[in-house]
Amino acid sequence: MTTLSPTTALWRRLLALLLSSLMVLPASAQTAAASGVRLPALGEGASADFSVSAERRVGDQVMREGRRDPAYLDDPVLLEYLNSLWQPLVKTARAKGDIEPEIDQAFAWEAFLVRDRSVNAFAMPGGFIGVHLGLIALTTSADQLASVLAHELSHVTQRHIARSIAPQQRASLLALAGLLLAVAMAGRSSNADGANAALMGGQAAALQSQLNFSRDMEREADRIGFGVLAAAGYSPAGMAAMFERLDQATRLNDNNGFPYLRSHPLTLDRVAEARNRMLLSNAQTPAPNALHALMQMRARVMMDDSAQSLQRLNGSTSSPLLADRVAALYGGAMAASLLREHGRAQAHILEALLLLKAAATAEPAAERALRLLQAQTALARFDAGAALQALDSITTSSPTTPTAPIASTTSSTPQRAVLLTRAQALLMQHQQHNQRAPDAAATLAALKDSTEALQTWLADAPTDPLAWELLSGTSLALGMKLRGMRAGAEARAAVGDLTGAIDRLRSAQLSSRGAVGQDFIEGSVIDTRLRQITAQRRQLALEAREQRGGGANEGPGREDRPSPQLASPK
Repeated sequence: MTTLSPTTALWRRLLALLLSSLMVLPASAQTAAASGVRLPALGEGASADFSVSAERRVGDQVMREGRRDPAYLDDPVLLEYLNSLWQPLVKTARAKGDIEPEIDQAFAWEAFLVRDRSVNAFAMPGGFIGVHLGLIALTTSADQLASVLAHELSHVTQRHIARSIAPQQRASLLALAGLLLAVAMAGRSSNADGANAALMGGQAAALQSQLNFSRDMEREADRIGFGVLAAAGYSPAGMAAMFERLDQATRLNDNNGFPYLRSHPLTLDRVAEARNRMLLSNAQTPAPNALHALMQMRARVMMDDSAQSLQRLNGSTSSPLLADRVAALYGGAMAASLLREHGRAQAHILEALLLLKAAATAEPAAERALRLLQAQTALARFDAGAALQALDSITTSSPTTPTAPIASTTSSTPQRAVLLTRAQALLMQHQQHNQRAPDAAATLAALKDSTEALQTWLADAPTDPLAWELLSGTSLALGMKLRGMRAGAEARAAVGDLTGAIDRLRSAQLSSRGAVGQDFIEGSVIDTRLRQITAQRRQLALEAREQRGGGANEGPGREDRPSPQLASPK
């Protein structure tokens, strides 16, 4: 008996939830199919069978479940790098006209990380793209990783999930026709083999219909994704190189660790077409990039942080390439910090910084990543001062592709990791310092500045749970109790825990009784958010009952009814 890992179990549950949602939403199409109405051709009925708003609702529903699971990973540094590749692709697809205005406004366009060592990436309804750490660890260049993101983006822009509903219904009708034919043959003849053959024929025709559609979608995603990849400034050789790397890896070690190839079959046609596109574009394979090597190593460490695996990362490598040597030291520093060998972690980081400074070509993005790691390892040994010193050494100019934040996601601009790490360091420093120390006033002022920076950030990215958690901590440290309690509630709401958010808001509401001045304003915000989130939970419960076939007139549950003693103060 095979035991499922928590991550595997998570995404199988989410897949089941997704499929159940898909079965419920296109009810009109199911009725039409049952009555014998002609099914639409490929892509013809995407909007009718599965509307843009319905697709986004399904995506949000799945993500609400996924964000609460430990397999969902919000590592600011790695997510920052992923978004530095993802957001230019989205911007390019928008400029090329691949993203229609209707879905541009409705979809999330969010890439997220999954803590899993298997090689996989997947597109979900509503513009959500999941990337396993194992995929990042397999790639050797930013262009390879970007090629996968471009492919998955094209699945979203071409609405392949919506378009797959009609072929699935057609396949169901083919299977049903085969079953009816088998029953008819069995009723007129004693030959069971003929009936079985008819039944199997119907099932095979249904399966082939789905396979043909899947292959069409893969070829279309390759073609459109290649155009987006090249137009965004990445090397077109990245897609062919990624295919070759996947093929080589599965030949050497096919241990079921490549679910990406099960959902995206690597056929000879796809490989040949990718190579032909590369040759026609005269694309050159880019030189190794130190930043990608560091992020590749970070993914390797985070996807398997067992003591045995960490002990193997000693900072050494046989490769003469600068990127590989710096990455080995980066991984060794991460491993040493997790093993609480703080001296070794510091030594590896300093050695890596010296290698970069001595290089013929400057790599500021890689140096910035090392400084961030230096700050994180300092926090791990509770040295807030050293962490702030490392952050201060990072230049304010963005070393990665400049992008704008997407307010509806937890996506990050290139400064999110610095913002969050600085807030954590200042909060630690405030907690460690004696309030009568000479520099206590400076520490308090810096903490206030960090709190305001978090508040400004959250105005543009209101669903960033880590930022809300830190705002809660810094606000409470500054004596702003109501703001801290509300921020803690918003952090729960951002990960889909609406019940936890409501409980925290109700506690904050009780604390706001008799508030005046700024606290009165904060109390009013708490009252408003409590009503909004309670209404949101009631609506989600209603949709869940409808999916289960329950009535729509059951009314709200007891927990959703307003409590008289918690009414807003007049």
